[in-house]
Amino acid sequence: MLLGADMIRATAQQVATDNGKRNYSLQDCINYAYEHQDSVKNATLDVKSADYKVKETIGSGLPQINGSVTFQDFLKSPTSVAPAFKNPAPDPTHPFSIDNIDPSKPVQPLPFGALKYNNTFSLTATQLIFSGTFIVGLQAVKAFRELSQRSLTRSKIETNAAVTKAYYQVLVGVEQLRLLDSNITSLKKQFDQTAAQNKQGFVEKIDVDRISVQYNNLVTTRENGGRSLALGYQMLKFQMGMPIYQEIVLTDKLESINLDQQIGQNAVDTTFYRNRIEYNLLQTNIKLNQLDVKSKKAEFLPSLSANAGFADVFQENKFGFLYDHVYPDSYIGLSLNVPIFSGGQRINQLRQKQITVLKSQNDLENAKNGFMLEASSANTTYVNNLQSLNTQKRSRELAQSVLHVAKVKYQQGVGSSLEVTQAESDFENADNQYIQALYNVLISKVDLDKAYGRIK
Repeated sequence: MLLGADMIRATAQQVATDNGKRNYSLQDCINYAYEHQDSVKNATLDVKSADYKVKETIGSGLPQINGSVTFQDFLKSPTSVAPAFKNPAPDPTHPFSIDNIDPSKPVQPLPFGALKYNNTFSLTATQLIFSGTFIVGLQAVKAFRELSQRSLTRSKIETNAAVTKAYYQVLVGVEQLRLLDSNITSLKKQFDQTAAQNKQGFVEKIDVDRISVQYNNLVTTRENGGRSLALGYQMLKFQMGMPIYQEIVLTDKLESINLDQQIGQNAVDTTFYRNRIEYNLLQTNIKLNQLDVKSKKAEFLPSLSANAGFADVFQENKFGFLYDHVYPDSYIGLSLNVPIFSGGQRINQLRQKQITVLKSQNDLENAKNGFMLEASSANTTYVNNLQSLNTQKRSRELAQSVLHVAKVKYQQGVGSSLEVTQAESDFENADNQYIQALYNVLISKVDLDKAYGRIK
């Protein structure tokens, strides 16, 4: 997210032009996407949610205090009973001794029982003193927060790559239109000259028709390219999370992109996979699985908590006298929970978690090999595309040179219009192949940076 000086810098760079458009460099587009792309915004919310989860877990180890109020109006009061005693008692010195109970008589109702009205105000508190699962839980939620932060980083990297590709696609589209406009201008000039020569009887009408067909095709290609470029702008704004109707101007140029800098670095970088966010996410996942094992082990330990309570009790048979007297009670105590036997559930749950750790470690090793293969493939693709681009540059230069020679020969009367038309066609094909090669190398450059973990 852009804060402070970064926000000021970005705002200064995005200067509105006279027609309401804003200037955006590639980095401006990426920064905008970090602020507005839904996937990044949701990942940022996940980080906040993880922070609240940490606080929730910490809160479970703090004092838990609860209050309650109960009011009872016994429509029919419950009855208390007691066993019947022998009369006279065999042992008068202990009238309520078990030896004085007369088993031949039924129990007798007592003259006292629950009063009609009962109102109780109580307050209870518990404090966890020791719990192994709570201690491990604190470590687990911190690892969970780390996982959410790394997930946010992954979302930003994915957004960065998508915006960069879309930005490059627009730049290539602009370059394609520039070349087409140049070719159309040149071909229009040639068409006008040939048409004039035809009127003077120096060339045949078929020569004019050939150029006219070529010119019309080129204009149609230019119109199609313009529509594709407009779509490319919309795709870029979509990847940025910007409304597609917003008008923007791209300030970066193709010539400012350094395409050769990574080739030498790739051969010597053998630990690049540690820079991959996917590798870091798998490491965090292993950590979480290991904490699951610790949590299951902690379930074998006893837990201890303190508890206390206080209550004010009001009891009376007449409501008007209910609050004349209060009968308070209070207590403090300790609760010790000792796990003894669970039918083997805990030990087997522990073994399952240990297997999960082993599987996640195997996944990490497999992913590391996958990253190495992906990087090698991306590097090969990039080198091949770069070589193709250099070849297409030279081919385009040669095609342009051939076209120039063909035009000179035709003007001097030693060449045919068919030769010029063929040279024009070859030059257009060279332009198309050059544009495609340029697009391929730019996209493969993004894939290469992503494969080596260079996108931050």
